[in-house]
Amino acid sequence: MRQFYFVFKNRQAMLGELTWSHYIELLRLRDMHEIDYYIYITKVQNLSYRELHNRIKSKEYERIGEKAELEEPKVNTLIKNPILIKIKNKNKKLTEYVLHQSVLENMEDFLKELGIGFTFAGSEVKIKLGDRYNYIDLLLFNVNYNCYVVIELKVTEIKAEYIGQITKYINYVDKNIKKVFHEKTVGVIICKKENKYVMEYCTNLQIFVRYYETL
Repeated sequence: MRQFYFVFKNRQAMLGELTWSHYIELLRLRDMHEIDYYIYITKVQNLSYRELHNRIKSKEYERIGEKAELEEPKVNTLIKNPILIKIKNKNKKLTEYVLHQSVLENMEDFLKELGIGFTFAGSEVKIKLGDRYNYIDLLLFNVNYNCYVVIELKVTEIKAEYIGQITKYINYVDKNIKKVFHEKTVGVIICKKENKYVMEYCTNLQIFVRYYETL
């Protein structure tokens, strides 16, 4: 109780908002920024104490790409890095198809991994660019930020051509799918390995890169 008093006396979380089981999980932590993060997502996502325990166990806070202020996060703020993806048969060669199917089979977990407010809008969305058809791996919508999110899955490290590819998809969605009351479309490339040198020359602030790890 003494520890509880010193940790939470100045926190925004009030006794009525979290259960004692939640607080027991939080009292295991020492970093106050980390505690604030888990309080925030517990409130926003209405996590049970077991769900909170699993988030802490997976080191979710450490996998957040950018530690922005939680009061005004951006759409990319709470996307983990790496993103954990469940693979049914680990002995099978991991191709983009296998990775894609694994995401579809565990879509609820995948959306939670991405962060807050993500919803599924479509898989292999067919679009026509000129006289050729292309397919967006995953099209999501984030209700918190009122924007579409294009997801491209790659089993290699990030390459310059991936930036060009997702840029075309973002532009297509902005022109043909999103409405005037939606915010600009965001693109996320999920790949095996990042390459900071490629991203140095990407001037599109709507594109983000995260790498994955398989479970």
